[in-house]
Amino acid sequence: MSINAIYHHLNALPLWEQMGVITLAQMRGVKLMNRIDTKYVASQTQIMELLRLAAERGYRVQIIDDIRAARYDTRYFDTEERAMYIAHHNRQLTRQKIRTRHYEDGSACYLEVKNKSNRGRTKKVRIEIPQGQLMSLSSCEAVEFLSTLARYDIESLSPALSTRFVRITIVNPDLTERITIDLGLEYIDLRSGRSATTGEMSIVEIKQDGNTTSVAKEILRELRVKPLKISKYCLGTALTVEGIKRNRMIEKIRRIEKRIGYNNIIVSNI
Repeated sequence: MSINAIYHHLNALPLWEQMGVITLAQMRGVKLMNRIDTKYVASQTQIMELLRLAAERGYRVQIIDDIRAARYDTRYFDTEERAMYIAHHNRQLTRQKIRTRHYEDGSACYLEVKNKSNRGRTKKVRIEIPQGQLMSLSSCEAVEFLSTLARYDIESLSPALSTRFVRITIVNPDLTERITIDLGLEYIDLRSGRSATTGEMSIVEIKQDGNTTSVAKEILRELRVKPLKISKYCLGTALTVEGIKRNRMIEKIRRIEKRIGYNNIIVSNI
């Protein structure tokens, strides 16, 4: 099923009649730009059950102009040798990703720097950019923004991977955690054109300010969905870049296939 088909299917779910909503303005207090993340890989069937149980327990879904499932387009930048990917693959604790993101159901586009600390915390900072700058870091605004934040020579960075998906965002009644659910993931290596999809696989990310009690984690335990550290950038790179170091990612891909069913991951040349 294509991203657009998934998008229309998810926005038409009868489930939304049972789940409360929260607006973008109301979500401002739950941005959690400096946070602890816990990730899971689940099938779309498990996602539907997660949403049903979350609705019963008071979770609300983020809504933008009556849209509950939104399309995202992210472009990751890296060095020619893909140093950011290699750092993550090699389990370097302190690492960085630089990307642009377009919220396709609106006009907002951002340049983002995402840092992971050796204590497991994720900190993200960003600036809004014009849509025409999604594939470039050469504008005055981008150079100024990255000059104090980037750990890499800006001139050494170029577009590496495109990742598109549909995202549902829900929040708990106390507004202390945000859960993002990414479905229909598609990847394109921006240097070769090689593409991949991961079929029924969905990525759930629970974002908290600290290790506080989480009803969402309890629901996932009920559904027998275990945490799995996964990076969309690393997964997409491992699937689409020929010859890249991927021994750790192969093991992870096999675990994903076991969870969601084999023959779900498709790699092709376009």
